[in-house]
Amino acid sequence: HSPMYFFLYNLSFIDFCYSTVITPKMLMGFVSKKNIISYTGCMTQLFFFFFFVVSESFILSAMAYDRYVAICHPLVYRATMSPLVCLCLSLGVYAMGFAGAMAHTVCMVRLTFCADHLVDHYMCDILPLLELSCTSTHVNVLVVFVVVGIDIGVPVVTIFISYALILSSILHIRSTEGRFKAFSTCGSHIIVVSLFFGSGAFMYLKPSSLLPMSQGKVSSLFYTTVVTMLNPIIYSLRN
Repeated sequence: HSPMYFFLYNLSFIDFCYSTVITPKMLMGFVSKKNIISYTGCMTQLFFFFFFVVSESFILSAMAYDRYVAICHPLVYRATMSPLVCLCLSLGVYAMGFAGAMAHTVCMVRLTFCADHLVDHYMCDILPLLELSCTSTHVNVLVVFVVVGIDIGVPVVTIFISYALILSSILHIRSTEGRFKAFSTCGSHIIVVSLFFGSGAFMYLKPSSLLPMSQGKVSSLFYTTVVTMLNPIIYSLRN
């Protein structure tokens, strides 16, 4: 019932739902001759995809804050990370996920789609869907940069500040054993953060002209499938 495992529970729940939104439909597409998804199904997948991906980015920042309090303020850790504080942080995580998903989905449903209705991707993601639009997508592109900038920028800044303070605290530890213990506490989290935010930023924060869709699919595969598969392994090995 410690705060670290409370956040790990939420991370596991998000990863489980996150995988369920994408992987079964992707596998069906591999084995089925007719790889079809309805408009309603596509918009539903888009909404839940962004709900869980944004939630994951913020739960990782909440975990970084938890590690900061544990290492830099160990004597007041239990009081600072009380069950009420953990609950409020988790509710904030899901609220940000809902807000981000609604922003992208509402902007997407206002578009009119034409072309051949062939989504050049293994899931209903924003950039492949924008390529099918007959109407102007300037608002959607602006929303992508603003919302994704917030959903990646705020957690990344929080994580960097937390780890800068953690590093400063670790450098003041005189014993080698104490330093190693502090670093090992953060190691698994740093690996997950690097994989998740690195692939996500590579996909969404670069102009589409510089990133061919084939490379975009590989990047998407990392943060939609590979990261969710590795998270349990990374944290299980740590335990």
